[in-house]
Amino acid sequence: MSIIQVSCAIIEQEGRVLLAQRSPGMRHPLCWEFPGGKLLPDESPDAAIVREIREELAMEVQPLEQLPAVQHDYGDIHIHLIPIRCRWLGGAPVLAEHLQIRWLEPRQARQLDLAAADQKVLELYLTHI
Repeated sequence: MSIIQVSCAIIEQEGRVLLAQRSPGMRHPLCWEFPGGKLLPDESPDAAIVREIREELAMEVQPLEQLPAVQHDYGDIHIHLIPIRCRWLGGAPVLAEHLQIRWLEPRQARQLDLAAADQKVLELYLTHI
């Protein structure tokens, strides 16, 4: 089984973080996640997150801090997920891939049906704030 390198953005604004709900046609449909995506060959996690957020949400972000990576085995794939705290620089969110987004206080995110790897990211993030 191959390991997929993925980065996700913990986009912060005024004490809240952005979470996105996966569309019905995506893997883990309707689950919530910190948005992001796969790293391209020779791409840094920071560069990947800037690119992915621009592509998926038409937003500009500034990476601030890389948190420890989270490993998760979904059975058919194993991901190495690199969470990156980001500052929102601008751009109104456009839903190119997701069903909806929400800005929530970090602890409120526990109420959502988060994808399993993103649950790990949330708990890790809560220990850093």
